[in-house]
This record gives sequence, C-alpha cells and structure tokens, in this order.
Amino acid sequence: MGNLYLMTTIVDRKIAPKYIELYKENDLNVMFLSLGFGTAANEILDYLGLDTTEKAVAVSVLEEHSWIEIKKQLEKKLKIDAPGGGIAFIVPLSSIGGKKTLQFLLESQDYQKQEESTLKNTTHELIIVIAQQGYTNLIMDAAREAGAHGGTVIHAKGTGMEAAEKFMGVSLAAEKEIIYIVTKTEQKNDIMQAIMKNAGLESKAKAITFSLPVTDTAGLRLIED
Repeated sequence: MGNLYLMTTIVDRKIAPKYIELYKENDLNVMFLSLGFGTAANEILDYLGLDTTEKAVAVSVLEEHSWIEIKKQLEKKLKIDAPGGGIAFIVPLSSIGGKKTLQFLLESQDYQKQEESTLKNTTHELIIVIAQQGYTNLIMDAAREAGAHGGTVIHAKGTGMEAAEKFMGVSLAAEKEIIYIVTKTEQKNDIMQAIMKNAGLESKAKAITFSLPVTDTAGLRLIED
C-alpha cells in the first residue's frame, strides 16, 4: 500500500465543528470522533489564562496529496498554528482489510495503489479495529485464535454513516468500539483475516480493520518470548 495515512486531529471541542465542516468540503471522511481532556499543568493554564478544556479527537484516512492540501487550509482558514488552534498529524498506513473498507475510508478520493515503500522493515504492527458496540469479545476471540495476545478498547462515536451505506451496503450504528492490537509483523495478516472472517462486514459486529507500522516497542516481552 502506497502513500496512505491515518490523520488524527485534536482540537478544542467547541471549535471541532469547524474542522469537521472543512473536511467535508474537501470530501474527507471522518471515521469517528471521541472526547478527551487536555493535560497541561494548572500553573501553565493559569499563566496563559486558560481553563481545562474538553478535546475532540477526529480520525480520517487520506492520501499524501490530500494531506498537503488539507494542511494548507488548516493553517490558512482555521489558523491551526495559532495558540489554542489544535494539532493535526499523520501516520503511514501499512494495510487495510478489504476493498470495501478501502472505498469507505477514502470515499471520494481518487486513490491509485502504489508499491508499498513506507517503513517496510518494522518488526511490529498496530492493528486498529472499528466495530459496532458490544462485539469486543467476538473480535478478540478471533484475534487470539490467530495469535494475538490482547487488545485495548476505546469507545467513540462514528461519523460518515451515509458513506458506510454507500460503499459497504450496510447500516452502521453511531456508537463504536475501537480496538488496538499490537502484534508481530508476520502475524498481522493472519489476525486481520481472522477478524474479517469472524467479525467483518457480513457479521453483526460490522468491523473494519487496518494497520499501522510500529517503529519500536517497550513492555512486549511476552510477545517476543
């Protein structure tokens, strides 16, 4: 897979709608939104005259040329570089589970698959699974059967549900569970295939899955042994 990235945007919850609207104007599908809190020390907040704020975290998939254009607009239109403007960053994707998932994630973007060239030699991968709420056990049972050791679950609200019906022919609920699984690179395909087979779009879980390269790890001795 060439030149596909996972873009994460973290902004003050109050101004998040402006960012979502900008992405829609650029035919960029926001997969899900979740809430968080800023962690700046109180003395820093007091010095800057700020209150502790709720954050919105938006996640999308896009191509490199789309990121270049989006970055320009974030800086010019939304002044993301200004204090309190937020942050957006990208991480290269290594694989996506299935053609329909790829169509959903990229929606209107004109993607041309290229030779995989980004971070080929990593020893671990982060598998991300986005599924209907309540099916974590089904997904993790499938993953463990294929060699996974465990995962972490995050609750979020899905967006772009109209796109899901358009590209995948399924109706998805807004409430989502996002599962992070770190595994050895050589086990990634087996785990993703097991999840797609047992908890994919044809199941009640309606899971989609993709992976990111992990450049280094700590605390994974049991996986290595």
